[in-house]
Amino acid sequence: MKERYLREMEDTDNNAFSLIADFGGNDEQMIDVKIKSGETLPVLPLRNMVLFPGVFMPVSVGRKSSLKLIREAEKKNLNIAVVCQKVAQVDEPGFEDLHTIGTIGKIIRILEMPDQTTTVILQGLKRFELQNITETHPYLRGEVQLLEEDIPSKKDKEFQALVDSCKDLTIRYIKSSDLLHQDSAFAIKNIESNMFLVDFISTNLPLKKDEKIELLRIDSLRERAYRLLEILNREVQLSEIKASIQMRAREDIDQQQREYFLQQQIKTIQDELGGGGQEQEIEELRAKAMKMKWNEEVMAVFLKELAKLERTHPQSPDYSIQLNYIQTMLSLPWGIYSNDNLNLKNAEKTLNKDHYGLEKVKERILEHLAVLKLKGDMKSPIICLYGPPGVGKTSLGKSIASALKRKYIRMSLGGVHDEAEIRGHRKTYIGAMPGRVIKSLIKAGSSNPVFILDEIDKVTADRQGDPSSALLEVLDPEQNTTFHDNFLDVDYDLSKVMFIATANNLNSIPGPLLDRMELIEVSGYITEEKVEIARKHLVPKALEAAGMSKNDIKIPKETLEAIIESYTRESGVRELEKKIGKILRKSARQYATDGYFLKSEIKPADLYDFLGAPEYSRDKYQGNEYAGVVTGLAWTAVGGEILFVETSLSRGKGGRLTLTGNLGDVMKESAMLALEYIKSHASVLDLDEDIFDNWNIHVHVPEGAIPKDGPSAGITMATSLASALTQRKVKANLAMTGEITLRGKVLPVGGIKEKILAAKRAGIKEIIMSVENKKNIDEIQEIYLKGLTFHYVSDIKEVFNIALTNEKVADAIDLTAKKANKE
Repeated sequence: MKERYLREMEDTDNNAFSLIADFGGNDEQMIDVKIKSGETLPVLPLRNMVLFPGVFMPVSVGRKSSLKLIREAEKKNLNIAVVCQKVAQVDEPGFEDLHTIGTIGKIIRILEMPDQTTTVILQGLKRFELQNITETHPYLRGEVQLLEEDIPSKKDKEFQALVDSCKDLTIRYIKSSDLLHQDSAFAIKNIESNMFLVDFISTNLPLKKDEKIELLRIDSLRERAYRLLEILNREVQLSEIKASIQMRAREDIDQQQREYFLQQQIKTIQDELGGGGQEQEIEELRAKAMKMKWNEEVMAVFLKELAKLERTHPQSPDYSIQLNYIQTMLSLPWGIYSNDNLNLKNAEKTLNKDHYGLEKVKERILEHLAVLKLKGDMKSPIICLYGPPGVGKTSLGKSIASALKRKYIRMSLGGVHDEAEIRGHRKTYIGAMPGRVIKSLIKAGSSNPVFILDEIDKVTADRQGDPSSALLEVLDPEQNTTFHDNFLDVDYDLSKVMFIATANNLNSIPGPLLDRMELIEVSGYITEEKVEIARKHLVPKALEAAGMSKNDIKIPKETLEAIIESYTRESGVRELEKKIGKILRKSARQYATDGYFLKSEIKPADLYDFLGAPEYSRDKYQGNEYAGVVTGLAWTAVGGEILFVETSLSRGKGGRLTLTGNLGDVMKESAMLALEYIKSHASVLDLDEDIFDNWNIHVHVPEGAIPKDGPSAGITMATSLASALTQRKVKANLAMTGEITLRGKVLPVGGIKEKILAAKRAGIKEIIMSVENKKNIDEIQEIYLKGLTFHYVSDIKEVFNIALTNEKVADAIDLTAKKANKE
C-alpha cells in the first residue's frame, strides 16, 4: 500500500487531494466491516466534509466532545459513525442538524500537530443510515442501519467505460483548474479499483456538500458513477470557460489598467453567458417592486428612479448611489405589521416577570392594550419614561415589546448632534445614507416595532443642525403618518410605531419635544425593593454570566441589604449589579485556583473580603444641638439625598449676608428671600430689629465641592436663619422641602418620592412640605410612607410653628447685648 498524508481541515471545504490512497485494493475488501445493523456507535459530526467508503481522510478535530470520542474509540479499537452537519455553524448538533447518510469510519492514526491542533486519519468502511441519536453526552451516539452496495460485475464493459470516462474528465479538470495540485493526476491514473475510484473522486472533487451527500446516498455504484459523470462534465466546462476568460482578459490588460482586471473578467463572463448582468438585475428589482405594498405615489417614484438606473452606466459612480437608493426602498417593510398579542393577562404576567414594581408604567401599557383591543386600531402613543439611572427604563422597553409580541429596536441618542442622523442625507451626496429611524425599520423588518429612543435628554445641537427639532416630526402623532426622510424623499408612515423615549432629566429636553410625549415617572427603589430585584433578577443573571449554577453560591437577603446600604448610593440597581458581579467573579477565581468555593454562602461579614471597606455610610440625622442647623431634602440625578443648611452669626457692622457651599443662583436667591422675609416679619419671631444692624449672617451648605441649585431649600434656609437669630432648637428628627416667596408662601417642589426615600434612609420621622404636594404623597404606595409623619403647610409661619421649639440651645448667644456692654 502506498501512502500520502496531506491535512484537510474539519471546518473548511478544502478540496485538494489530501488523503491516503490504496492503489491495489479490490472492491470486496473495501466494504468488509464487522458491524451489524441496529448497533449503536459513537457519532462524529463533520463540517462541510463527506467521507466515502474506502477513502482515507484527515480531519482536524477541535470540539471537546469530538476529541473525547476519537481518543476513546482509538483506545477501545471501536469503529465510529461519520456524518456531515447540515449547517456548519452549529456547535452542538442534534439529530435534526445532521445528514442521516454517512460512512462507518475506522481511526487509523491520531496526530498532534505543531500548531496545537489534533488531526485524526479516518478510513471509510461502509455506508449507513443514521436512525436516531441515543446519547448526547459526553459525545453523540446513535443507532445505524448498514446500506448494501449494488456493484456491477467486473465483466460489465459499459460500467468500465463509465469509470474510465470519469477518470479522464477528472484528469482534465485537474489540468484546467488551479484548485487542485497537478500531481493529483498521478493518484487518479494508478487507482485500479472501480468502486474506490468513484468514491475517491467524489470525496476530493471541489463539489458542494449537498452534491456529495447526494452521491453517497445512491446505492447503485453504476448510478453513482453516472451522476458523478454529469457533475464532472459541468465542472470541467466551467473550469475551462474560466481559464479561457482569464486568458482573454489578460491580453487586454497592461500595468496602468490592472485596477480594472476584475471588471474585465465580469464583462467577459457576461459575454460568454449571452448577455449583460445589468438587465437581469434591473428585472429582478422590478419583479420585487411588483410584490411591494406601495401606494401609487411611491410606485411612481420607484419606477422613475429605476428608469434612471437603466440609463446609468454600471461603471459610473452615480450607478452605485442610484442602486443603493432603490435597494433601500425595497428593503423597507412597507405595509408589513406584526400581529399584536392583546391578551391582557399574558401582557401583565410578562411585565411583572421582567420588572419588580413600576406599577404606574405597567398600568399605562395595559391601558393602551385595552383600548387597542376594543377599537382594533389606534395611533401608538409616544411615552417618555423619566427617572434616575439604573431603574430599568430601557429594559422596560424590551418587556413591552415581548408582551406585545412586536419587534424591538433601540436607538441611542446620547451625543447625537447632527440632524442627518435622524432625517438622513440627500441622496445626491456621495456616501449618503438614510437616517437612523429608517435604517432601524429596515433592520426590524416591521412597520410597527417598539422603538426605544434612549437618552433623549442627551441630544445636543451644533452647526450641523438640531436633532431634537427633527425628532418633532417623528414623535408627533399628527405628523408622523408622513415622516419625510431626506434620503428616501418619499413619505413613510410611522404612526403604528410605538415610540418609548427614556430620559434622566426633563429640564434639558426642549419644550416642544416634551409637549409631544406622555410623561411617566420611573422613580427610585427603596431598599426592600432593591433586595427583591437583586434576588429575582440580578443574582441569577450574574451567576449565569460567571458560569455558575444557582446552587454554587448563595447571597441571602441580609447580605444584599448590606451591599445596598454600605456599597452603593443610587436610586436604581446598576451599581448593585456591578457589586454582585464582583463578588461572583472573585468566587469564580477561587474555584479556578483551588478547585472549590471557599464561601458557598456570602454573609454580611464576608463583604469586606470581597468588596473591601464600605464605601458609603447612611446620611444620618445630626441632631438639634446647634442653633441654625436644619435638615433639608434634595433631589439629584442619582436620587434623593438629605442636606444640611447651617447658619452662623458674627458680630459686626451688620446687614452682611455671606453664602458658601458652591450654591447656584436660584439657591442664593432663596437665601436672600428668606432673610428679607425674616427682616420684614421680625415681630413674628420676637426679634429685636437691632440684631440685623449688629450681626453679620453666614449661610453654608456642607459638601462645598458639590454644586447645588434649585428652589427646594427655600423653607429650609428660612428655618435655619430663624433658628440662628432666635437661638431656638429645631424639632428633632425633622426634615423639610419647599420653595418660599417674598410673601412667605410655601410652593410645591418635585422629586417627592426620592426625597422621602432619602429621609427614611437618614432616620427622619417627620417631613414638612407644601400643601400642594399632598397630591404627590397620595400617589405613593403605603410601603414608602411607613414610619413618616407629614406636615402640609402653605405659609412659612406654619413652618416656624412646627419646626422651632421654645427651648434655647445650650450656650445660646445673647443677640440683644450691646457691643459696648460686651466689651
